[in-house]
Amino acid sequence: MTGERAEGTVSLTRTVTFTAAHRYHRPEWSEAHNRDAFGDPSLGDYHPHTYACEVTVAGPVDPATGMLVDLRALDRALRSEIVDRYDRRNLNLDVPEFADGRDIPTGENLVRRIATDVQRSLGRGARVTEVTVAEDPTLRATWRADG
Repeated sequence: MTGERAEGTVSLTRTVTFTAAHRYHRPEWSEAHNRDAFGDPSLGDYHPHTYACEVTVAGPVDPATGMLVDLRALDRALRSEIVDRYDRRNLNLDVPEFADGRDIPTGENLVRRIATDVQRSLGRGARVTEVTVAEDPTLRATWRADG
């Protein structure tokens, strides 16, 4: 049925992985308060995860290419804003936004940071609508665009 197209929104999801260490800790709190608030993730040693990060973009499909985003541009944005930034890093020590006294490197804070940074890197066109970061098979955080 050439020429006919289903109505609706089109989205595309790409997954990247990175390995990083972190701990949950507020430097202005006592060790007991940190332990009460965060449990084991607050203990002195940083612990690693191999994160899986899914980024979903949506937008109009270009009739000439049949694509909503240039995959090379999306891959460049994901590499620069996620993989190059977080892979083989200690999030608390190597990423300024997650340094002591700033945002705690929880999955919730990671998804919000990644959504903002990838959108800025992509510029106009495709819109980041969802980011999911899984630190293991049992725990994931998801950010979704409003509206």
